[in-house]
Amino acid sequence: MSLAIRRGLVVPAVLLAGCYTLQPARGVPPVGTRMAFDVNDVGRVALGGVMGPEIAQVEGQVVAQDSGSYLLAVSSVRLLRGGEQVWNGESVRLKTEYLGSAYERRFSPGRSVALGVIGLGGFATFLATRSLLGLGSSEPDKPGDDSGVVPGDRLGRP
Repeated sequence: MSLAIRRGLVVPAVLLAGCYTLQPARGVPPVGTRMAFDVNDVGRVALGGVMGPEIAQVEGQVVAQDSGSYLLAVSSVRLLRGGEQVWNGESVRLKTEYLGSAYERRFSPGRSVALGVIGLGGFATFLATRSLLGLGSSEPDKPGDDSGVVPGDRLGRP
């Protein structure tokens, strides 16, 4: 597959991916919702052996819930001192007493439009700089000597 075709496929993929933000959750999240939970000090101590001691926030999909806990398919863990660990959907039970604020992952139209504009601008720049639009010269460069010496004159005089 040519480079231009591959780049042409990347732009629509970026536009379709969109951007998501974490917004404060409204009420009890239904099963299947992508959520993030802040972990409090009690949770850090309790989950330290399973997830690590410096957990600030856990993100994933709610698999099940009851009155006192969530079963979360974890996709990432954010750490207190910065950094993030990527998980592959491992299930972890989080008791509500371990958690602080809850956030729901929602689609952000404004950020998605901004990303699309940036992506299209970059693609247009790529096309313009590669003369793929037919705006470049069609004549091949003429071979020549760039030394400035005229044939027949060894001193370079005209």
